[in-house]
Amino acid sequence: MERATKTWFITGCSSGFGRVLSQEALRRGDRVALTARDTSPLASLLKEFPDRAKAWVLDVRDRNNISRVITDVEASFGPIDIAVNNAGFVAVGAIEELGPDDYRPVFETNFFGSLEVSRSVLPYMRARRAGHIVNISALGGLVANAGLGYYCASKHAMEAVAEALAEEVAPLGINVLVVEPGQFRTDAMAKRFEARHIDDYEALLAPLRQRFASLDGRQPGDPRLAAHAIFAAIEADPPAFRLPLGRDALTRIRGKIARLTVDMDRWEQVALSTDFDDA
Repeated sequence: MERATKTWFITGCSSGFGRVLSQEALRRGDRVALTARDTSPLASLLKEFPDRAKAWVLDVRDRNNISRVITDVEASFGPIDIAVNNAGFVAVGAIEELGPDDYRPVFETNFFGSLEVSRSVLPYMRARRAGHIVNISALGGLVANAGLGYYCASKHAMEAVAEALAEEVAPLGINVLVVEPGQFRTDAMAKRFEARHIDDYEALLAPLRQRFASLDGRQPGDPRLAAHAIFAAIEADPPAFRLPLGRDALTRIRGKIARLTVDMDRWEQVALSTDFDDA
């Protein structure tokens, strides 16, 4: 059976997973609404696929911009089958080191931006009783660690909304996918923001910063293979909800599950003791 052509809406297409996903979708014969704050890096894709790719300037921190762009895509490019929330950035620093001017933009992009894209595309998908929303989260969306607290918190929030949303829209024919990549060879860490340093945290965080610097360009994950995995998860029957990517993601997520199980078992009787006797 011939595969039906899909129309994708992808944020953050100028680099990283957004660009690779766009390339793979176009090479498979799909149509892609490419979005980025700066669309100049998209010129080669637009030239290679002039009939199936079109670019829009989009800053996901601007709610009105999101609504206008999605309305225009639906009207002038075609019904959106798959919306991918990919735009995001990383801020590195201890909780105390990062101030409001540092951590609020993390949430505005990684969480509120993805939330508003989802909310803006949902009326169209509901009307068609079909659609797929894909959230590019991170290993940090399930497992937080020192030095990445605000980044991980923004991804945790994204995943919490996705879990609720998946239940809400499943009866309407809409699917939700959460992707949790580990370390992949993109420029995300090269573009990371680093906070001021407080001496008391240096023994803990200096090795983390050094590891990020040494891994840049040498991460084990292949973004193109990740794109293939995302396609498989979307097209599976039934479609996947959660997709960890990379050996590091699987290892650390399983480690957290094991620690949670230990805590549940250790404190089970205490937890049960807090119910009323007649409950």
